[in-house]
Amino acid sequence: MTHCIGVTKWRLMVNVAGSGMSWLQSARCYFAGLFGSLFLPSLIGGDLVRAGIALRIGRSKAAVFLGSVVDRGIDLVALALLAAAGALLVPGWFDPKHRRIFLLLASLTVLGIAVVLAVVAFLPVRRFSFRMRRRFVRLRMAARKMTSRPGAMVTAQTLAVSAQIIFIVLNITLAEACRLHLPFRVWLFAWPLAKLSAAIPITQGGIGVREAALAALLLPFGAPAVLSVSAGIAWEAIVISGAILAGLTSLVISRFST
Repeated sequence: MTHCIGVTKWRLMVNVAGSGMSWLQSARCYFAGLFGSLFLPSLIGGDLVRAGIALRIGRSKAAVFLGSVVDRGIDLVALALLAAAGALLVPGWFDPKHRRIFLLLASLTVLGIAVVLAVVAFLPVRRFSFRMRRRFVRLRMAARKMTSRPGAMVTAQTLAVSAQIIFIVLNITLAEACRLHLPFRVWLFAWPLAKLSAAIPITQGGIGVREAALAALLLPFGAPAVLSVSAGIAWEAIVISGAILAGLTSLVISRFST
């Protein structure tokens, strides 16, 4: 169900920008991206596979590119919002040192976003070739289409937050089966941050990075590292099996739609 939410959200973003893709075409691209994430570095490695297929299907390459970037950004914002909500719910459990680290990371994130926006705003477009300028114009047109529909952005952000909450609940269920019992607010803080760490391009699909980060984040709350890693491995097994099933689904859709 959560991946169907993901398909709907991604299709909404690329279509708002002007790609004109059907839900079935979007599902093919999205599920192929999930499968590709098993073999590419970081959590967002599969985005390249998803966008690569969509570029051949969608009406506008600029819409596919921009919509995919915005879609991933919305996912990252959803994780950050949930982690911030969790931090507000457990303020008494942090000593000043941990609180300063969290605030520093949040500040660096905001600074990074500001730098990216500044680079985009002041990019010397006229210094590029005519061909590149045409591509920038298409991107600008796609961006205008997206900004003209703020309601779609709000809907996509709501879908992203809902999907991540479902993932957190599923992870808690697995942790309970591994005899790791922690309050929901702790998972609300730790799990999104652990997933964000998987975006660092170190391992395939973020495997290992997410589990290590989760164990470190849960340690201050009294969670044994062994149980945290066990719960993470159980979750990783579901992710891998789900990605394989997604790859088969994408293959079936491609055969059915041709």
